[in-house]
Amino acid sequence: MNTHHTPFARKLGAFVALSDIELALLDQLHSRRRSFAARRDMVHEGQVERSAYIVASGWVCSYKLLPSGARQIVDFQIPGDFLGLRSVLFRTADHNIEPITRVQASEVQARDLLDAFNTAPRLAAAVLWAASRDEAMVVEHLVDLGRRDAKQRMAHFLLELGARLKLVGLGTNEGYACPLTQYLLADALGLSAVHVNRVLRDLREEGLVSFQQGKVIFENFAGLVALCDFDRTYLDHEGPLMR
Repeated sequence: MNTHHTPFARKLGAFVALSDIELALLDQLHSRRRSFAARRDMVHEGQVERSAYIVASGWVCSYKLLPSGARQIVDFQIPGDFLGLRSVLFRTADHNIEPITRVQASEVQARDLLDAFNTAPRLAAAVLWAASRDEAMVVEHLVDLGRRDAKQRMAHFLLELGARLKLVGLGTNEGYACPLTQYLLADALGLSAVHVNRVLRDLREEGLVSFQQGKVIFENFAGLVALCDFDRTYLDHEGPLMR
């Protein structure tokens, strides 16, 4: 497999200008490809000795299930993202992972990562960057839930998702394909599905963004950025820091 243009290589390339040797090591990490059906958990909270996965295609959500049965979606994962990296390092999964669509992913075991990092420390630095960026996104999601109103929350989420997809070649400033339902958005943004529907309608009627038939279209990108004061510097997509 040639990884030069895979979503994972494009994502890591935002931090490190990958060498041929490092790209060859990425090939090895992609050697065990698996397919997962939608709506059947890949990983359950509490499972031990789990593998991590690199998403090649499809969408996934990570979530926590409360004793009441309520669900909080922590984040959505897209092609190029690592799944369960923390579970491998902790040896016990601390959350559930569910495919939203059919997913193709490469299975990566702890020894695979350690061998690759020992051979190519710059690759380890790139993966650490990716994990740190994901942590920065979680911080922003906490701000969403605690301090942004519903419209700002939705606007920020759609812009962040667009920036992530653009990085791996799956989106533009005009928009992107998106398989998320209003129920999934509700579980991620701490809103009811009815409230999500109302917010999306308001944003559409204000000429800012539309989300219909699986497609997000930015009608007024600058206006949407201004609405939620979106500052993409926390995503750190400005080009490789290491060459």
